[in-house]
Amino acid sequence: MKARPKAGVVVITGASGGIGRAAVREFARHHARLALLARGDEGLQAAVDDARALGAEAIGIRVDVSQYDEVERAAQRVEAELGPIETWINVAFTNVFSEFWDVTPEEWRRLTDVTYLGYVWGTMVALRRMRERNRGTIVQVGSALCYRSIPLQSPYCGAKSAIRGFTDSLRCELIHAKSKVRVTMVQMPAVNTPQFTWNRVKSGLMHPQPLPPIFQPEVAGRAIYWAARRKPRELWVGASTVLAILVQKFAPRFGDLYLGKTGYASQQTSESIRPERPDNLYEPADTGRDFGAHGEFDEMAKPHSWETEIIMKREWLIGGLALAGAAAGAYALRKGNGRE
Repeated sequence: MKARPKAGVVVITGASGGIGRAAVREFARHHARLALLARGDEGLQAAVDDARALGAEAIGIRVDVSQYDEVERAAQRVEAELGPIETWINVAFTNVFSEFWDVTPEEWRRLTDVTYLGYVWGTMVALRRMRERNRGTIVQVGSALCYRSIPLQSPYCGAKSAIRGFTDSLRCELIHAKSKVRVTMVQMPAVNTPQFTWNRVKSGLMHPQPLPPIFQPEVAGRAIYWAARRKPRELWVGASTVLAILVQKFAPRFGDLYLGKTGYASQQTSESIRPERPDNLYEPADTGRDFGAHGEFDEMAKPHSWETEIIMKREWLIGGLALAGAAAGAYALRKGNGRE
């Protein structure tokens, strides 16, 4: 039996929980060599264990992505231990659930350092290596909110919009340089992740929840894996993402009015904030606990996005339609011949 060729080296930031954790499992199923980056020890080790249990080679590196030097050292270690980085996936973020006027300058800066600059630093260290080899893929895990902002998440929406902005500029520069490095962005819908358990909450708000419709993190994981392989310019995950982007393009004032009236209630449960609630803005929440990929909203979350599945299987669908067309043509020709 021939030995199975080794899969490429994949780096995933924010790998300990939520979408990052789901991506770890999806890539591990396909036997990638994984470098997992995160802040919290328990979640990071559990992610490494998940990957190895699924048959993948994996290492975990404790990193705060807001610190460029830490990200650079992590990239050096990855290439020393696993080999050349072929795919870099930026996922790590933090959030503050609050009205704009209650977010302090310090909170805004910290969120921006992690959620925006963390992507910049990851992209920078990945490109430094990929451009020399003239190959590689960078996946920016974005959000519908980088097109259509919502209330109570202004720092996060601003950071996601900034990610889209610098990514669009970078694409132009890579085209100018005739580089074979590819950058793709995956725009996510609301996903049932632990962020609603551990992100900072202010303004006297109730327990936060994703803005429905909600999808399970495995939907995101499959989309990221597909995007890393197929390298589209963007992938919009879920019909709700498509709708949000189209509303912003064609009827932004309607979106403002609608979300101004409904966006508060639809992002909160009836549960008060518990005093023991974790807070991961400055320190990892998974101290003594592994939160995993899923949040608290399994009963509300959808395990599939049929719109996204159709996009990801379009080659199969196109082939099926072509075969059906050929069969129909052959049938019509036979009938025509029979009539002659």
